[in-house]
Amino acid sequence: MRMKYGAWGAAALAALIAATPAAAARCGRGADGFDEWLSGFKQEAASAGISRSVIESALGNVSYDDNVISHDRGQRAFGQSFAAFSSRHITAYGLKKGKALLQRYAEPLQSIESRYGVPGPVLIAIWGLETGFGSATGKFDTMSALATLAYDCRRSEKFHEELIDALKIVQRGDLSAGEMRGAWAGEIGQTQFMPSSYLKYGTGDIIHNSVDALTSTANYLHAKGWQRGAGWDEGQANFAALLEWNAASVYAKTIGLFADKLAGRGGESE
Repeated sequence: MRMKYGAWGAAALAALIAATPAAAARCGRGADGFDEWLSGFKQEAASAGISRSVIESALGNVSYDDNVISHDRGQRAFGQSFAAFSSRHITAYGLKKGKALLQRYAEPLQSIESRYGVPGPVLIAIWGLETGFGSATGKFDTMSALATLAYDCRRSEKFHEELIDALKIVQRGDLSAGEMRGAWAGEIGQTQFMPSSYLKYGTGDIIHNSVDALTSTANYLHAKGWQRGAGWDEGQANFAALLEWNAASVYAKTIGLFADKLAGRGGESE
């Protein structure tokens, strides 16, 4: 049955809702209201089992980052053609470096493939595309980036959960909030894991240890259905797993082509 309210009752109900921290600033479209939202979020984090000490140490210096919003609104690269995107991201230097790393990490890559079924060229291709083989993991403060996106109305629910998961990483003792610096959308490590993915698939130190980062990447792909011995280009069995890594087809195809070239075969050309 739908309840009815008189004029006074409706006004009283509206005042009650407005006084609730979570409802007062569920999301916003600018810096105004961010501090109020953050105060409410801290209460939610405590209710989710995050200790007060972790909340204050991790979120004490968090601020709204306009640069994060600018990046979020300016994503155009995935709209390029495959030819344009892949030629920009697969360079002669990248191929030379990738092939050298395949040799350098041959033993751990063999062990990783034996365990998870994911070949070295695929892992090296992802490593190269994501961070230039660990050389550019990002300089954004992860907590501020995630808090900004959790407050922003465009995808607040998704990033609200990612921020909670980032706090869980700190509480678990894997990383300190200060160590968590990465991409503008909250990805961390040498192959760029979101906090939720790190909690599920991370194995070891994905920021400082390259083998741990590659192992974690293989663990992720294996969990997403990677089939040992099958192909990875578009139309082949493992392309779906690459789309789980990045849902943009142009990116998944570029991973495949990069891996093909590292493996010494042609791959797609258009």
